[in-house]
Amino acid sequence: MTAPLAVKNLSRSFGGVHALNDVTMVLEPGERRAIIGTNGAGKTTLFNVVNGQIAPSSGTIKLFGQDVTSKALHRRAALGLARTFQITSLFRNLTVLDNMIIAVQALAPSHFVFWRRLSGYRDVIAKAEALLEKWRLADIRREEVRHLSYGTQRQLEIVMALACEPRLLLLDEPMAGLSAAETHLATDIILNLDRSITVLLIEHDLAAAFKIADRITAMDQGKIVAEGTPDEIRQEGNLKKIYASGGAARTTEAHQ
Repeated sequence: MTAPLAVKNLSRSFGGVHALNDVTMVLEPGERRAIIGTNGAGKTTLFNVVNGQIAPSSGTIKLFGQDVTSKALHRRAALGLARTFQITSLFRNLTVLDNMIIAVQALAPSHFVFWRRLSGYRDVIAKAEALLEKWRLADIRREEVRHLSYGTQRQLEIVMALACEPRLLLLDEPMAGLSAAETHLATDIILNLDRSITVLLIEHDLAAAFKIADRITAMDQGKIVAEGTPDEIRQEGNLKKIYASGGAARTTEAHQ
């Protein structure tokens, strides 16, 4: 089967800083892969390059067998790539339902026009409401996003990404800033995703990452320094390598 994502010898430099250094990684269909590492390891730069926000200095990127190294972001999205960000990118003054409608409409054959009543988009609204119901957000559909807790906003952003019907979903620190209860809910959303969706996530919460992932990729200073199953990465030697400077205190989370 064709790999949803295959990056080969991927590098990206900013001046004299090598944010990515010869990264090669292949995801299997339906896989849940977590990328871990301390701040500055190159994780978000990798996401930005894969997503098409910045170009690599060298190397290749293939999505579902197609070379997208020089393709624009929207071309990659058309192949089934969706992404969330470290900081929520929601419309804060709109309701939860309005945000979801915008996400669903992005794939609709028609486009919103200002002279047409919203009720004219019944199929879009129905799908938006169905997604909110499925992911337990229907009760707050009339609330403005700015009034929601940060954790609920993160959950909504994940569900909005799913509205695009992605085949490859990139989640950039989905647990960042969440309480323990909110982390549990967000983890459940990811665990319950259909296996037709391949998931690649960056996560500093090691307990959540190890619970979700089939395989773990550890990065340090722009390079992949370890890769394997959660049990393999739990080995103390690997963790010491990954968190050699400043991150060792957090490695105990991975053993929980």
